[in-house]
This record gives sequence, structure tokens and C-alpha cells, in this order.
Amino acid sequence: MEHQPWLPATWDRDADVIVVGFGAAGAAAAITACEAGAKVLLLDKAPEGQEGGNTRVAGQGYLNTSSVEKAQTYLQALCGPYRVPDDMVQVWAEEMGQNNAWVESIGGDPQEHQHQPVGIEFPELPGADCVHKFHHGPIVGFSHTWGMLERAVKARSIEILYETPGKGLIQHGVTGEIFGVRVVRAGHPYHIAARQAVVLTCGGFENNQEMIRNYLPGVPYCYTSGSPYNEGDGITMAMTVGADLWHMNNFAGPSMALKVPEYPTTFSMVALHFAKQPPGGMIVVGPNGKRFADEKYKTSHGKVNVTGSWTPLTTPCPMFMLMDHTMFSAGPLYDKEPRSGWTPMIERYDWSDDNSTELAKGWIKRAETLPALAQALGLSPAAVTDTVTRWNAQCQAGVDADFGRTLMLAPLQQAPFYAVELSPSMLNTQGGPRRNVRAQIVRPDSSPIPRLYSAGELGSIYSYLYQGTGNIGECLAFGRIAGRNAAAERPWS
Repeated sequence: MEHQPWLPATWDRDADVIVVGFGAAGAAAAITACEAGAKVLLLDKAPEGQEGGNTRVAGQGYLNTSSVEKAQTYLQALCGPYRVPDDMVQVWAEEMGQNNAWVESIGGDPQEHQHQPVGIEFPELPGADCVHKFHHGPIVGFSHTWGMLERAVKARSIEILYETPGKGLIQHGVTGEIFGVRVVRAGHPYHIAARQAVVLTCGGFENNQEMIRNYLPGVPYCYTSGSPYNEGDGITMAMTVGADLWHMNNFAGPSMALKVPEYPTTFSMVALHFAKQPPGGMIVVGPNGKRFADEKYKTSHGKVNVTGSWTPLTTPCPMFMLMDHTMFSAGPLYDKEPRSGWTPMIERYDWSDDNSTELAKGWIKRAETLPALAQALGLSPAAVTDTVTRWNAQCQAGVDADFGRTLMLAPLQQAPFYAVELSPSMLNTQGGPRRNVRAQIVRPDSSPIPRLYSAGELGSIYSYLYQGTGNIGECLAFGRIAGRNAAAERPWS
């Protein structure tokens, strides 16, 4: 091709298809394009050993629906007032039902989650009985599904470049076609030509505080329990070449968790886990020193049903989990089983058995009296004392008259008292560049940006409610669609 001002003077390397982001969506796109005969280059921002995005540290389930018609009905019900175009719902439903067959084709072992239909997040919605949650191997969690996908990629002639973040797309100045990716490699600009197409699979913006403030409702800040490398890079890259956005206000959260400066992601507190009930008293208060919710409420990925309408859990900031010495001394406050989440899976932080190390670090505050603890937290001593007095009386009566909590109805009564500051936390965002049925990224007028595709959490199809395992399921489904169509593009010359 004759040199044009929008092209780099030289290309550092080339491939037929470039996939930006090595999680489930990137793996599915790369494998599919490779099997279609394309030379595939897979890029990831993280260093080797920390790749995998949210897929690596999620619960490892993926959705495989059993009926196209029921899946269409269920997805539109999940979308509620934020409807998704019918053609997108249809292709999603058709492809999601093929996940198990594809997993088997690449050497996986699909196993259905136990305790179905408990895994159906919204059983009251029409079409819900099509939901089936699967994972690779004999047990859920512990990165087993991710490990299978990683092995399948590495068994093929797919080159992987780690520590190579995408910084921009190289676009034809007249036709708008995407000809490659500008990245940073070893600290230097690096230009890679994509002879056929680029597929963006680099996740959401859950570790980008500016985007969180701009797009997510009800959270002035929020921290991720997933990959810290998901900083919205794909959104910026796509917007710069003219992409439309959708679902930017939707996210799988919030929950409440501990975030400390020493670590990039959040710590899950045992006492807030729905199914766990350590001894002792515990409540959570907001900046006014008052409770604001049922602390043991089982949310549906951060959504709660209020007067018949689903809405994100309220998380007034700052928030503090208050507890008595009975709870503090009962065992570790942090749930460190390495089943899911970035901190237990990757960081492997070894929380002390008696919480003393974390108390010494200042992650936990202690005081001999409730007023003194409130003073140390910057809260009203009178408000905190009144809140605890009311809670203790409700525990005595056996009824939480304020928020209907039924678990751990234990008073805060044994001094000293302790507090952990909590932050809004989430696994992932759902928004990003809008895609069509061919997984092409589109402009605001719905026309596709030539040679540019996406899959996964970067512009997910989920606009309102989210069915657990649906994200990895969508990663596999639209990853395959993107890989097929990217590999079918005619190479430019």
C-alpha cells in the first residue's frame, strides 16, 4: 500500500487478526480465527502470570441455554426497560446454546453446576427455566475453566504478547477501516498491522475511577474484585475511531468490601457473606452513623428488589462495618479461600488468623467504647451509640424492624469494639462500544466501523439485570462470532 499520513512509517510486525485482551472472549476469538486459517496475534496488558482478565478470577461458570426461544424471552426480561434490539437477542440466544459443544471441541469437560435451579438468578422472569450454568472439570472455581481456555490457546499457533497494552487503533483516513493497533511494548511505541481485522476483548472500566464517576449511578468511587488491568482502554480506543457506546450505566455491583492502598483490588469480608454466620455482633453504618440496609441481604449481582423494582444496592460513602470483640476474636475477618477474586487468587494475601496483623496495619480500628470508636472514624458518637442501642434492642426482640434482616441477629455488646471501612466493590462493568449481530463495533448511526470487532464485557449485551455465568457465556459466544467474521475479512494490501 502507498504510504498515507494516517499510517505509521513502518510496521513493527503484522498478523491477519489481532485480538486485544486475553480472557475468555479473547481466547474464543483467537481460537476461532486461528481455526479458520488466520494468523492470529493475541495481546494482553498484564504481565505473564497475571493475564486472563476477569475470567481468570471469576466463579468459572458459563451459561449454556437450553432453548433459543426461552433464552430470547429471558434476556429481554433481564433487560427490562432497557431493551436490546431483537436481532441481537436472537443471535445471543442462538450462540449461547452452543457453548457446551464448543468447549468440548477444544478439549473441555462441561459439568453442570450443582443445586440447579438455585443458580437461576431471576426465576420469576419468563423463560428462566432455560438457564443452565456449567463449568469445566469436576468443581467450580479455582480458575479451572480459565486454565482450560488458556491451554487451548497455547496448543495452537497463536502468538501471545504480554505487557503490551493497546493504546490506539490505526484507522484509514478516508474509508475508516481499521488497519492495525498502536501499542506500547518495552516502554516504546509499537505498531502492529492487522491485515484482516482487530478484535477488542479487553474488558470494562472497573478500575478507572474517572469513568466510574462519569457513568455509574450511586457510587462516587468503586473498586474491583476482578482484574486491576481493566481500565477502560478498549472504550477509549473505540470511541476515538467513532464508536457508539451502550450500557455504560450497568455493572455487576455494588457489594461492600475492604479496599486498602497496599493492594489494587478488594478484600471480601466473611461477616458480609450471605451464607456465613460468624459469632458476635455486626452492623454497617453510613457517614451519618446509621444503618442503611440489611447487611446480610443476598443481592443479585449488586441489584436489590425495592418495592417491586430492581435497583443497585445503596452504598453511602464512607461506610463502616462495626463489630464487637466476640466477632473479632472468632477468626479471620477476610474470606481468603482462593476460589474466586483477584486478591485471594492472584495476590494470595495471607490474612492473620487472629486479625492482629491487619489491626497493626490500621486496616481495622479498635476502641474501648463505641463513642471513642465513632470519634476515631469521624462519625457522630451520639448517632453511632443510638444506632447500636437500637440494633441491640431489635436483636433482643428477635426482629429487625428497620430492614428485615434475619441472619446474625446478635448484639454488639462485648468490648472492645472494632471497625473496618468498606467501599463499594464490583467484579465488572457491562458497558462499552456497541456491537451488532456480526460482533462489529458500530457508529452512532449503526454503521459498522470496518475491520473492527468486539466481544465480552467490553460492550456487553446485558443492559439492566445480569444472570450469573452470563458474562463468560457471552464471552465465548460473541468471541466465536467475532473470530469467524474477522477471519473472513479480505486482507488489505
